[in-house]
Amino acid sequence: MAGKLFVTCAVTGSSPMPAHPNFPFRPDHVAAEALAAAEAGAAIIHLHVRDRETGDPSQALDDYREVVGLIRAKNNEVILNVTTGPGCTWMQGDEDPAVCGPGTLMFTAERRLEHILDLKPDMCTLDICTMQLWGGVAINLDPMITKMGHMIQNAGVLPEIECFEAGDFVFADDLMAKGAIPKNVPFTFVLGTKYGLPATTEAMLYSRNQIPRGAQFTGFGVSRHSFPMAAQSALLGGNIRVGFEDTIYLRKGRMAQDNADLVRWGVEIIERIGADVASAGEARAMLGLKQ
Repeated sequence: MAGKLFVTCAVTGSSPMPAHPNFPFRPDHVAAEALAAAEAGAAIIHLHVRDRETGDPSQALDDYREVVGLIRAKNNEVILNVTTGPGCTWMQGDEDPAVCGPGTLMFTAERRLEHILDLKPDMCTLDICTMQLWGGVAINLDPMITKMGHMIQNAGVLPEIECFEAGDFVFADDLMAKGAIPKNVPFTFVLGTKYGLPATTEAMLYSRNQIPRGAQFTGFGVSRHSFPMAAQSALLGGNIRVGFEDTIYLRKGRMAQDNADLVRWGVEIIERIGADVASAGEARAMLGLKQ
């Protein structure tokens, strides 16, 4: 188990909004939740943006600019890890299976990275799975991910590889071998999606053993698996992720008041197993980011 572990807070996500009175979707509210999460101990903020009127997922550059600007106006140290996930969803049409159906959202590499190239955050996610996911298929094939990996690095941004299932680790090895992702790339294991890696001790240990020795990793579980998998990741020397993107509950029947509430529980897990919580500056050093 590592001596210093960092906490990532995923403050809003892109799934349908849950029934929570304080779920953030307006830019000012998302930024406020991010700042409060950082104050509570999160070294990294994972960002999505939403439409300020409807709460639906947004891919608008202006929304990203506003949220990032509001955070940076008050906190220059916290690490911003911005999503590049939107734009890889394919839904099969009912009449012709060769034609995409309603809900399909497929972007070019340039469109998926528009906000990253504009804002140049510290980090961005790079989903590399191709699998059934949330009613459709997430498609992230080699030509697209190779191009995105090079574009992200050329922008001076550190990608974070998100692994949803076992084949992703083989894909990551191939990407690293040809320079599409850097040698110091951190990994995140997403456990508990229906057709992906299960939220189990065995799956977390398996995932840890597939990545390069010494690589930074974060393991988390979705929904009710959030805190059990956070604890499991920490016990294996990994970092943890919490936040409203993954769950609105601290435990069954106990709703979190806000993202900071979830972060405080994450901090407590790390401390109770005898490790120390890394500050944003310490997490930057751990990830090789500029101070």
